[in-house]
Amino acid sequence: MKITKSAFVTSVANPSKFLNDGKGEIAFVGRSNVGKSSLLNMLVNNKKLAKTSSLPGRTRLINYFIINDSFYFVDLPGYGFAKASKQEAFGWQSLIEPYLIKNNNLKCVFVLVDSRIEPTENDKQMIDFLVYYNIPFVIIATKCDKFAKSKIKPALLKIANSLNVGVGNIIGVSNETGFGKEEVLAKVEQFINN
Repeated sequence: MKITKSAFVTSVANPSKFLNDGKGEIAFVGRSNVGKSSLLNMLVNNKKLAKTSSLPGRTRLINYFIINDSFYFVDLPGYGFAKASKQEAFGWQSLIEPYLIKNNNLKCVFVLVDSRIEPTENDKQMIDFLVYYNIPFVIIATKCDKFAKSKIKPALLKIANSLNVGVGNIIGVSNETGFGKEEVLAKVEQFINN
């Protein structure tokens, strides 16, 4: 798949405002500071489309981006950010859960994990949640440029074992080098056209 056009559409803070125009959606979810915005920007070749920050917990709304005028990338709030208040964390949960469960336009969820560290309890809960509700997902291991190429496969295998999934369900990426980009775009195409 080639992405030739992308634009920010809206930010949503309330489930009653979710977009529902029949266009397919690919959602991006993961802990704060895992690189969701950077991955989105890499996929669309625009470093300024999704706002990135060195401070975790910046995405507190659901952000919709229209892609090729035909489907959406949807950036969900990061989870597991320690400095968020309990009330804020609950607010994000009350936004993410209805989005995932009651969404007829959702084609797939890309769950981002940091390739350098063991998946967190929040990562495991997200995978269990998606399995329970039978929501299609792909695990994307970010920051693979931090390894020698020979160390990427063992890192992905470790993640697969930790999350009880096959290593074939994980795509390693680097937002810095573009590693894994074509593989991710192939998955986007597969689910959007399904």
